[in-house]
Amino acid sequence: MRKKLSILGSTGSIGRQTLQVAKALGVKVLALSAKSNIKLLEEQIREYKPEYAVVFDEILALRLKNNVKDMQIKILSGMDGLCQISSIEDCDIVLNALTGMIGLKPTLKAIESKIDVAIANKETLVVGGDLVMNYARDKNVKIIPVDSEHSAIFQCLQGCREKKSIKNLILTASGGPFWDKTEDDLKNVTIEQTLKHPNWSMGPKNTVDSATMMNKGLEIIEAIRLFGISEDKIKVLIHRESIVHSMVEYCDGSIIAQMSITDMKIPIQYALTFPDRTETFTDNFLDLTKFSLTFFEPKPYLSKCMDLCRSAVKTGGTAPVILNAANEEAVRMFLDKKIRFLDIWQIVEDAIKNIPVFKTLSLDDIIDCDLKTREYVNRLDV
Repeated sequence: MRKKLSILGSTGSIGRQTLQVAKALGVKVLALSAKSNIKLLEEQIREYKPEYAVVFDEILALRLKNNVKDMQIKILSGMDGLCQISSIEDCDIVLNALTGMIGLKPTLKAIESKIDVAIANKETLVVGGDLVMNYARDKNVKIIPVDSEHSAIFQCLQGCREKKSIKNLILTASGGPFWDKTEDDLKNVTIEQTLKHPNWSMGPKNTVDSATMMNKGLEIIEAIRLFGISEDKIKVLIHRESIVHSMVEYCDGSIIAQMSITDMKIPIQYALTFPDRTETFTDNFLDLTKFSLTFFEPKPYLSKCMDLCRSAVKTGGTAPVILNAANEEAVRMFLDKKIRFLDIWQIVEDAIKNIPVFKTLSLDDIIDCDLKTREYVNRLDV
């Protein structure tokens, strides 16, 4: 089991739950980070006593530094700070729970330092998946998925000796809050309705992505990167109960599923203890006698964002970068009440159609394409 841990994004939902898991397992927390929530970050610092903490905003980092001047801790800021805590010499694993493309550079820094990465930041693999996975193979670094769906597939693949034996990867989806709505119903949905996820507690951006099912499209791209499987072998089923977190269908007709209660601490714990399993610290085990399991295909209008993702990954190069950046900006605009819910996928489609795609994919290419896409979206007349 890994003994020393850095957490990128410790004040978010995944980060907070990771701290609970680390405490239960006796894992030493070396570093924490937050974008701007210095109140919660200070509470975490005082409880977990890390050696480093990062606040992305430099002014807030100075304020936090003053607030914890009674403690032995180094306060850092910005991207340089994130990269520094991703490459601490005696760190065993970095858990990346950042939101957005900001997670890419620290992930590459951890790999460069030969530190395993538990990845809960899907955008990193969407925009730079080939770069990340090739670099990880070169450095013999493990990339362990934390998202419940990819953790499920990762677990179902243990013991799979040959990739050719895999027929399909089956991602399950809750369907979000609008799974049973008509397309007309979605024209005037509110932010409050969109953020009311039926099964999972997530941040605003991820919750909106769940409602548009863009999150499932991004997970298709992520699965392609993580498992080296072609796009046509990745299926999506709506599974309202969120008990089966994903499945692997093998060539002999067998389907292996990973099931558990809806608790992100389970895949987090597996990422920290892999390849071993340890006793969980919760008494909330799955009782199958209390559930009926149902599965069905997404309605066509809820597949629009997934279709954009499938098209982008087929195009390759910077197409997934354009898709991801346009979506992040569109979601921000929706949360700022500047656009309607159904405008999100239309903005993403517009960006993909009108921004040139480049086949080369260095870190500089990714950063440049991301910036140009955001500038393009913010110039749109919406």
